[in-house]
Amino acid sequence: MLAHGDRPAASLVTVRPVELRSTCLAMPGAREEFPFDETTSVFKVAGKMFALSALLSALDGAPLRVSVKCDPELAVQLRMTYPAITPGYHLNKRHWNTVVVDGSVPDRMLVEMIEDSYDLVVAALPRRTRDALGWTGLNRGR
Repeated sequence: MLAHGDRPAASLVTVRPVELRSTCLAMPGAREEFPFDETTSVFKVAGKMFALSALLSALDGAPLRVSVKCDPELAVQLRMTYPAITPGYHLNKRHWNTVVVDGSVPDRMLVEMIEDSYDLVVAALPRRTRDALGWTGLNRGR
């Protein structure tokens, strides 16, 4: 992740719904479910949510948004740095951020936020489950 206060230049190519879905499903043990409606994808690992996005709505022209779990202190820093990052919509605002994917948050950073969200969720799982997922720990060597 970026150091607090660092802000890279805006991305030239923004992530599209298909890429966001692929990124989430690339995480070991990740599944996509639709518990709320047919347009809202909920990405889970071991039954616990790590990302939420109305991917199909974005295909119809609505802004693409994704909600991810975040360390509370970092969540506040990100919100202060990027207008496109706000407290999690309909989620615990201390632990979740919602990102509007409009190019103002660099693509690599968005991917890292998804990876960090996954890591936070997996870190709280029982050790047996973490081992079964082949989880290597937080921050993936960054």
